[in-house]
This record gives sequence, C-alpha cells and structure tokens, in this order.
Amino acid sequence: MNQHSSIKGRGSLIERATEIYDFNAALRGRAAPAVDVPADLPPVPVAQPAPAAFMADAPAAPTFRAPAWTGPAQAIDRIKLVEDGFLRPDSAVTTMSEEFRLLKRDLLSQLHNNPRGNRILVCSAHSGEGKTFCAINLALSLAAEKDREILLVDADFGKPGIPAQLGLEAGPGLMDALADPMVAIEDCVIRTDIPSLAVLPAGHRSHNDTEYLASARTEQLLKRLTDGRPERIVIFDSPPLLAASPAAVLASHAAIALLVVRADKTPESALRDAVGLLKGGAQVQLLLNAVRFNSGGRRFGSYYAKGEAQ
Repeated sequence: MNQHSSIKGRGSLIERATEIYDFNAALRGRAAPAVDVPADLPPVPVAQPAPAAFMADAPAAPTFRAPAWTGPAQAIDRIKLVEDGFLRPDSAVTTMSEEFRLLKRDLLSQLHNNPRGNRILVCSAHSGEGKTFCAINLALSLAAEKDREILLVDADFGKPGIPAQLGLEAGPGLMDALADPMVAIEDCVIRTDIPSLAVLPAGHRSHNDTEYLASARTEQLLKRLTDGRPERIVIFDSPPLLAASPAAVLASHAAIALLVVRADKTPESALRDAVGLLKGGAQVQLLLNAVRFNSGGRRFGSYYAKGEAQ
C-alpha cells in the first residue's frame, strides 16, 4: 500500500508519482530469441525503381482531412464546473490550473511526432481514483492552447458521465458509430461554447463493447476524426482497468496512457496489475491525484495572486 501522507520534493506530479511507485519492472518485456539464418539462402531480390517518366505521370494520392464539427454548439455549465471543483475556463490562475499546465506541457512534448498520433487515454486501476476529474481538467487546460482542437471522448461505456458533468445533453456516441456503419461519427460530436473543445458521448450501452473496440472499425473511425489535423488531440476517459476490459483495448489505440493514482489510497499491487494490462500498448505515465502538499513545498498559484493578470 502507498503509505505516503504528504509529498515532498520537487518535480511534476508525474515525476513524483514515479518516485513513489517503481512500476518500470512491470513494463519490461521479454527479449525475442535470436534467429539463426542459414548462409546458403538465396539473396533477396531488390525491387527496381519505376521509370522517371511513369512516376511523373502518376496522379498524386488524394489527402483526406478530418471534417470539422458542424453541429449546434451547447453551452458548458460554468457554475456546475466550479461547484464540482473543476477548472473554469478564463478564470484566475490557481494551484490546480498550474499543475495541469505543467502536465499538459509534458504531454504535448511527448505527443510531438508520435507515430500513434495525438491520443491520450486517462485511466485508473479502480473507480473513485479521479480519472474522470483529471480527464475533464486536462481537456479544459489543453483547450486553452491557441493552436489546438480538443476532443474529449466519454469511453466509460458502463458508467458514462462526462456530458452530464459539463452540463451537456448527450446523444448518440462512439458505441453507436462502432455498432452501426450508417452512423457518421462526426455527427455524434457535441460542439461546446469553448471553440476549441468538443465532446464525443459514449453512446448507447452494448454487451459487446470490448469486441467492438477490438475491431478494425475502431481504428478507421479514430483516423476519420484526426487524419490531416495534427492540431487535434483526442482524450479518452476509460473504465477502470481492473474492473472492465475496454480500457486495455483502448490503450492499444493511444499514444500515452495516463494512469491516475490516488495518493494514500491506490494499493501498489493494484497499480502493478493495472500497468501490466497496459504493457505493449501506449506509453504509460503516472499521475498522482489528491496530493497534500507540505507548507514549505511547491505551491503554485500564489505568485499570480499578488497581482492581476495584464
């Protein structure tokens, strides 16, 4: 069990979580065995380049660009955000907003030119560890970037709740588009009154959610959401890893799996089991949630409180 009641030292929440939980061993895979190649095998033929004239005459392949969201925008309930402890767009700088600023800077640097695309999975070992809280706040913080589009996907199909947390009216969502090829996934996206933030609901519940996510159609739909739009970041709020199987499948489609760890609550054994389910998929980062800071430690937000922003 994690028995730390306070967090000392410097560094981001990711760095401090890594100091507490040594999870690197769970991510190490077994090396592939060496293969002996007979010396008398015939040489592999090398393909010859096409003639220059033919290459010049070949038409260029069309480039697909993910569609823009065109549905009517819904207003996010700012009062509800504040009452539930979330970041409020365009509000004064706080300790929590600064922590999420540091987190997003780290994530953006890791997403740069990532072959898996701009996809982040926010997950946890068990429920009640703050994954949805962190997913919404991360999306709100990223939406403040000037050159980004954020799509927040409610992928907790058993207990969806992101639209309700934001005061939005949910309709068809990701599971509907996976189950029915006639449903266009871009038509399911909810635009919000924050121009750079959109939400994709979970959709109608299915008994085959894991099987749908494991199908080739999932990758096709995700590419339709992001192809040709490097500025677009997709954030998935998944079910708990040790409670439902879709989270591990979703990790195979993400570049980064942000594993939320609740300070003084998440058992180390559960954390190691959760990390084991993510092995071989996305790059795993730990995010320490519900930290109690020492009075002499790092405390963001107080600097900005000394004067109004210009």
